[in-house]
Amino acid sequence: MAPRYSLPITVTEADIDELGHVSNLVYLRWVLEVAMAHSTSLGWDHARYRQHGAVFVVRRHELDYLGQVTLGQSLVAETWVEEWRAASCIRKTEIIRDGTVVARGSTTWAFMTFATGRPGRIPEDIVGLFKT
Repeated sequence: MAPRYSLPITVTEADIDELGHVSNLVYLRWVLEVAMAHSTSLGWDHARYRQHGAVFVVRRHELDYLGQVTLGQSLVAETWVEEWRAASCIRKTEIIRDGTVVARGSTTWAFMTFATGRPGRIPEDIVGLFKT
């Protein structure tokens, strides 16, 4: 199994919807934020991807909401890349409160080249970073 990256989250007032719990859109934002934080922690931020001439873009999101989260609760977002293909990968994410998964996500990311606007092969050095 690929190593997991963790990001602590504290639910703020801005995260709460009209029903008094975290909005579905906020979970999606957290999925994106932990993915970017993971990549940045490995030395690949937006600027580095631009220098390389390609960047990961979302092709598909799946989110399962398993429990309600409310204002002030402390969470941990955990993410890892589960599967690699030539020009895409599947990243898994779990949002966890007190040891219980409250949301689970799966995102397909394509490695899009700026020159062609089409997917390109993911370099082995990038793949290797996420596997260790």
